[in-house]
Amino acid sequence: MKEKLYRFMSGRNGVDDLARVHSWVVLILLLIGIFTRLGIFSLLALVMMIYMYFRVFSKNTVKRREENQKYLDFRYNRTVSWNRFKKRMGQSRDYRFFKCPLCKQEVRVPKGHGKIEITCPKCHEKFIRRT
Repeated sequence: MKEKLYRFMSGRNGVDDLARVHSWVVLILLLIGIFTRLGIFSLLALVMMIYMYFRVFSKNTVKRREENQKYLDFRYNRTVSWNRFKKRMGQSRDYRFFKCPLCKQEVRVPKGHGKIEITCPKCHEKFIRRT
């Protein structure tokens, strides 16, 4: 089923994830416009649809690929940072995290050992912190 959806959304450059996001934004703007009865949301949805059609029929495929790649990079970075945050929150019960004052490398230290001297694995700077 998902493959059919991707095939439906594919253009001359393959699957365009940014177009999928734009279509969801247009749908949300239209729904908000219907329920709030404010014309500004319908106007924004119309402008967004015009922009979507401009992108779809554009012959500058290199520029469209660059836009899509920027979006994919942005989405990847957000996913990685969210996963890193979840992992850190899962370990926060057992470990403390400190930044090296010299190189800003993050160092993980077990909790409950009192005042200890921490050695940065990257620059070998020693600093004292309380766990």
